[in-house]
Amino acid sequence: MVSQDRHPLEAAQAAGARLRERLGRSPSVAVVLGSGWAAVADALGPAELERPAAELLGVAAPTAPGHTGLLRASRVGPELVATLSGRVHLYEGHGAAAVVHGVRALVLAGARTVVLTNAAGALRPDLEVGRPVLIADQINLTGASPLTGAPPPPPLPGRFVDLSRLYDPELRAVVRGIDPSVGEGVYAAVAGPQFETPAEVSMLRRQGADLVGMSTALEAIAAHHLGARVLGLSLVTNLASGLAPAGVDADEVLAVGRDAAGSLGLLLAAVLRALPATGERTGPSSRP
Repeated sequence: MVSQDRHPLEAAQAAGARLRERLGRSPSVAVVLGSGWAAVADALGPAELERPAAELLGVAAPTAPGHTGLLRASRVGPELVATLSGRVHLYEGHGAAAVVHGVRALVLAGARTVVLTNAAGALRPDLEVGRPVLIADQINLTGASPLTGAPPPPPLPGRFVDLSRLYDPELRAVVRGIDPSVGEGVYAAVAGPQFETPAEVSMLRRQGADLVGMSTALEAIAAHHLGARVLGLSLVTNLASGLAPAGVDADEVLAVGRDAAGSLGLLLAAVLRALPATGERTGPSSRP
């Protein structure tokens, strides 16, 4: 768990150092598997290490269905990939620092690329259920930020980070090169855990959102702040409230993920093999 006695980034630095020591080298890529994505971990090859993330990184144990809380290290091509199967959310009673602790620890352990996945409701009828969608940008409506509080300790970058290229265009192009049918959209992050009302969905559409979910936005900010390149992938698990004739059901989200696991795993493995060479990471960005 994130200590209340020191800065959350110092806690993440310590967790990253422990993981790096345990692995014997730095992971170059970090992957977070959201709701419905857990089975995708098997497509990334045999695990060199698989333990509860709470044990390895000091993260909070997830309580949401479909989030196993395991950290797995595996080699995909030349890269050592650290995969978190599940995450914690604001709606579980955690603050922003706890929500992003795992991602921060993996970046500070050496990961230069972070792949964030989630389950999302479609705000556009043309976004097909069971298909992945690239996150091109986000609207953070959670009311939280991982950068609030005391300033980051030196030499870590300051709080005022530019988000104009939050989701890396080059990484999105890699995905489109592998599967040109993968669409793009703007992801709206809400606190949850209740699904949105039809009026809220109508508001989100007017604001320019194409997808809605309860995660990812804070992790993206935290990873980008530390200099990592961020790729976001949403699995469309349902049409959002007001667009879905039968309403929205949590079991439906997990069922769609199970059905799509095979194709998602193949896509993610291909993307990881095609990522630009990362090399060894020497430290976080020194950008102000």
